[in-house]
Amino acid sequence: MQCPYCGHGDVSVIDSRESPDAAETRRRRECSKCGKRFTTREHVVGLDIVVIKKNGNKETFSREKIMKGINIACGKRPVTTEQKEVLIDRIEEKIRNLESTEVQSTFIGNLVIKELKKLDKIAYIRFASIYKEFKDLEEFEEEVHKLLEKPLTVQHEKR
Repeated sequence: MQCPYCGHGDVSVIDSRESPDAAETRRRRECSKCGKRFTTREHVVGLDIVVIKKNGNKETFSREKIMKGINIACGKRPVTTEQKEVLIDRIEEKIRNLESTEVQSTFIGNLVIKELKKLDKIAYIRFASIYKEFKDLEEFEEEVHKLLEKPLTVQHEKR
């Protein structure tokens, strides 16, 4: 393990904690050269889950790909890395608990949407606008009104 600050190869573990479900180990580390501290997380890599895309193609499940989408949705929002990690942990757990080792990408997308909706409504609407492929402003507006749990009072003319 190298220090992310100075690149030195001698770091020591100060503290280790397991998550309540034992799916992840969190370690506080300190660099012997620069003295800076940082946190690492260890979790099982490679769920051996195959994701079936909308077009029928298959690819290996990627936690990083989900994190990329969540990072984009949460850009400049008051959402911590820890909150995003916990969100992805919950998604992974739900996928692991499935009987099949193949999962539809739409199932994963729906899990992300549900988790983001609970975490941050702006991040949710950002993610939903891409995931649900809104065709126009009216679809976006309808989703915002659903989020606010208010009926859409203005009717837009269909062209």
